Amino acid sequence: MTTSTTGTDTLTRDALAVLQPGFAGTTAPDWVRRRLAEGLASVALFGRNVATAEQVAALTAQLRAERDDLLVAIDEESGDVTRLEVRTGSSFPGNHALGAVDDTALTRGVARELGHRLAECGVTFDWAPSADVNANPDNPVIGVRSFGRDTDLVARHTAAWVEGLQSTGVAACTKHFPGHGDTSVDSHHAVPHIDLDAATLHERELEPFRAAIAAGTRAVMSAHIRVPVLDPDRPATLSHRILTGLLRGELGYQGLIVTDGMEMRAISGTYGLEHGVVLAIAAGADAICVGGGLCDEDTVQGLQDALVAAVRSGELSEERLADAAARVRALADWTAGMRRSPAPEGGREPEIGLTAARRAVTVTRPGAAAPVTGPVYVATFHPAANIAVGDETPWGVGAELARLLPGTATGSFTGPDAGARALEAAAGRRVVAVVRDEHRHPWMRTALDTLLTAGPDTVVVEMGVPQSAPRGALHVATYGAARVCGTAAAEAVVAG
Repeated sequence: MTTSTTGTDTLTRDALAVLQPGFAGTTAPDWVRRRLAEGLASVALFGRNVATAEQVAALTAQLRAERDDLLVAIDEESGDVTRLEVRTGSSFPGNHALGAVDDTALTRGVARELGHRLAECGVTFDWAPSADVNANPDNPVIGVRSFGRDTDLVARHTAAWVEGLQSTGVAACTKHFPGHGDTSVDSHHAVPHIDLDAATLHERELEPFRAAIAAGTRAVMSAHIRVPVLDPDRPATLSHRILTGLLRGELGYQGLIVTDGMEMRAISGTYGLEHGVVLAIAAGADAICVGGGLCDEDTVQGLQDALVAAVRSGELSEERLADAAARVRALADWTAGMRRSPAPEGGREPEIGLTAARRAVTVTRPGAAAPVTGPVYVATFHPAANIAVGDETPWGVGAELARLLPGTATGSFTGPDAGARALEAAAGRRVVAVVRDEHRHPWMRTALDTLLTAGPDTVVVEMGVPQSAPRGALHVATYGAARVCGTAAAEAVVAG
């Protein structure tokens, strides 16, 4: 292991306390357990740490045997971004589907049921919801993770989601401040710029965060985006003007500020991971999310050392680090107290996710064709997944249609000749074409053109943002690609 600062002095413990690292495996590594004794106050779970709900509960119990008030965080938005159900797809639709229904009681209920399931697994901190207004339909990283394009709709559903989740004792983390919806670059790869005027920013992007703060969100996550009207020099995660001046000062927020993943190229590729972490804490962040990529003990040690060295050199004040660590411990205390409290009253709603997905489905009939009554060929057109969603989570309607229509066959296609290859594979059978954000992928539009020219009775299922005009004999929009959205779409195809 790297030679470095050791011991459990106050400065070292504070440096460890602000880190929220991930780790490999489905059981607790020895190094994580050792670091908990030295001051680490949080860990983060990702899909690689999840096999079953029972296994996650055993893992979190193992970790809490070392530190009872441990914050266990997860990136569980439901919908397209799921870690708890990464191998099966989510039991809950995501924000865009809930926004399409526009029933805040339903949104609150979905978040509440999700919170119960997280709490049963020992997870106490959820990096959700996304409060981004999806102002740019070509946004490559938000899309269906947003409740929609209307600011008021996004604000009221963000508040409802926060209230529902936190009623179960799981802390919400509203993201991505000050708003990632009007970007055309994925911050996993580079620094996006939002060139908005101050009035638009305050009236559109910030309003859902105001609603979340009013609803009592326990945490807010910063975005790795540059907003010149607020700070022309640094992205929000590293900006004192944005985190301390705007979020703390102007909006009056006093809870925990968490960074988005610091290994994302917008930060690590521009400032370096260790220097970026120091700059983030100095700017006003309290907790450092790191470990979406595999995070090991050397990484944690290096970040701890960087923070300690920055205090000793005067680059970072000891008071700022101590304040950040205190805010982390305060949230840990809140979640620990909630875990020890009696279970919240109110019945469980295990099927609310499927109910919500069914309510979100929109069916239109652009063409005239016979109902779908027999086996079909399901052609799924796969775009490249963004890193937040990942490509390991299954999606689509093929499995469910095969169950409802025995004899149905399936295939996956991508690229400029996808339509021709799908047509050949269908071999004369009626096609159900499944797309995701058709409007963002010219090759996908071309594929549909090919299928619809050859077979006007083709059914189209859009599982992303339904920005393109409906077409096909039957068009089904699900507003997301969660497992329950696929089930609801298949039922709609068969029902016609």
